[in-house]
Amino acid sequence: MAVFAEEVNLAGYTTLRLGGPARRFVEATTEAELVAAVRRADDEGEPVLVLGGGSNLVVSDDGFPGTVVRVGTRGVDRSPADGGGVRVRVQAGEEWEPFVARCVEDGLTGVECLSGIPGRVGATPIQNVGAYGQDVSETIIRVRAYDRRARKIVEFGREECGFTYRHSAFKGHDRYVILEVTYELRESEASQPIAYAELARKLDVEPGATVPLKEAREAVLELRRGKGMVLDPADPDTRSAGSFFTNPILDAERLAELERRVAERLGPDVRFPRYAERPGPDGEPRTKTSAAWLIDKAGFTKGHALGPVRISGKHTLALTNPGDGSTADLLALARQVRDGVRDAFGVELVNEPVFVGVEL
Repeated sequence: MAVFAEEVNLAGYTTLRLGGPARRFVEATTEAELVAAVRRADDEGEPVLVLGGGSNLVVSDDGFPGTVVRVGTRGVDRSPADGGGVRVRVQAGEEWEPFVARCVEDGLTGVECLSGIPGRVGATPIQNVGAYGQDVSETIIRVRAYDRRARKIVEFGREECGFTYRHSAFKGHDRYVILEVTYELRESEASQPIAYAELARKLDVEPGATVPLKEAREAVLELRRGKGMVLDPADPDTRSAGSFFTNPILDAERLAELERRVAERLGPDVRFPRYAERPGPDGEPRTKTSAAWLIDKAGFTKGHALGPVRISGKHTLALTNPGDGSTADLLALARQVRDGVRDAFGVELVNEPVFVGVEL
């Protein structure tokens, strides 16, 4: 049965431990409860915020002036897939990290490099969650959702999801409420080919090699812990929303401008990280660079503080609330970093977390 409450402080439901009260709060534990709660709020004409694990969310200090529906649905079903794989249907409220752990334990490959990421399954297609050379878009084959505009349940195949780098057809609006995600994984004791150079070095293999599935998972967890990216109540650096900015993807003109600025600021022999990306809609080549590198070289090093909030002491891409900061404090730091990178290198950083009632 759904649980209703009023004036619930949202700080307790986000990994940043920030955010004011929700006027109404509903915990939905079944698909029917989830759809009914959203429909009721829509019928009453009030705003709706669908909340999962709160790991990718920045909420206003004023809170949310409507209904927050927390997704608490549970269930994982496994069936054979055409071609020898395994299809795993997962309810949106399942916690992501335990799901990945279960897949690795069961010898299912395809999500092992996404170990240690906080949050719930329903958020993974929205953000096209990815890390260490894997994206969920590689394994998602179907998304079941409630369409608030059409007031019915709909399904999306992989192509219809519109996956791109940290983006999808579900991001940037609130039309769809994710109910269930289906992944197609492969039975194997070996990982997928290791695509990420840092992970390959950690495993002491060449990029493209495979390793035992459990070794890949443990290496990822160790790398993430070293960056404060695995939730730990004893570690204030993990009180963050993960990576606060996405890695910039530059066209040829903006890449040339960055090259010029780096040479002027840091010297002609300095090389910045660059990775080839898919061509843009215009067919022109795109290059991805490192937001963390740009932040550091713009003068914002690990531990840089602004009042009670700071850049993580382990990773320049995470903004943390180690004490009694506010959302306003966090945004002031984010603006300082964003503006500093733009002034230094001409690159505009874009926030990765979802903003609720606030903006940069």
